[in-house]
Amino acid sequence: MRDLTPVLLRDWALPSAGDSKYSRGDVLVVGGAAKTPGAALLAGLAALRVGAGRLTLAVAEQAAVPMAVATPEAGVVGLPQTARGSVRGDDLGALEDDLGSAGVVVLGPGLDDPDHTRDLVRTALPLVSDEAWLLLDAYALGVLPDLRDDVAPFAGRLVLTPNSTEAGRLLGRDLEDAESDVPEIARTFGAVVSCQGLVADPDGGRWRTGAGQIGLATSGSGDVLAGAIAGLLARGTEPAQAVCWASHVHAAAGDRLAAAVGRLGFLASELLAELPRVLVELGA
Repeated sequence: MRDLTPVLLRDWALPSAGDSKYSRGDVLVVGGAAKTPGAALLAGLAALRVGAGRLTLAVAEQAAVPMAVATPEAGVVGLPQTARGSVRGDDLGALEDDLGSAGVVVLGPGLDDPDHTRDLVRTALPLVSDEAWLLLDAYALGVLPDLRDDVAPFAGRLVLTPNSTEAGRLLGRDLEDAESDVPEIARTFGAVVSCQGLVADPDGGRWRTGAGQIGLATSGSGDVLAGAIAGLLARGTEPAQAVCWASHVHAAAGDRLAAAVGRLGFLASELLAELPRVLVELGA
């Protein structure tokens, strides 16, 4: 187990981001039910804050226009929804081109129905480019045990960001010892996993961040982490490095806010502005 310290990260420098938005890659975030579009928004903005070049958000059609107005930096696609506002998973025709062209695809933030999420992930996966990175978060993790065969082709280019409850679902039991359980998830799914301040890859690599405050346990914080990982992947960073850097930067952003606001009470949206500041401090 290696500790993620500023010294380690400076010695493990991020690749050059280049001087064009095209050289910094594109991220597609698919999520955002009508009642929870903010989760997709937080993930998308976090990707931009760490340097991704382009962003597309795919959310329930009811939320699409307000999302486009709130996020002029992003392209926005409206997806068919149920009467209750959940994103339907059986019709991704409007998203087919974006799924095929995005360098990083994030599935899950803000989805709110397990059955429709299962359909969405199963429908989306065959449309994702063979060269794209795939990140599963939130409800997409909850249905992953039912989709092992579907996700198997993504082994080696898959990232999972479970909380402790979601990690338990992936294990089929409660999370008991994170230092052994998180690597088990990584091996099982052929993925790089970030959970509870720990990072593990399927080849046995293990890292632990020493930063972070209890205030990070707040609504939307995980969406920010998922987006930060996606943004670094879009810039050309290899998965284990991207997850390690993003996990530390996310936690260090929480430390900065804990000092300025208090250990509790800062908002996930406030983490966004801190992400590039922490990157600058690390020389990235």
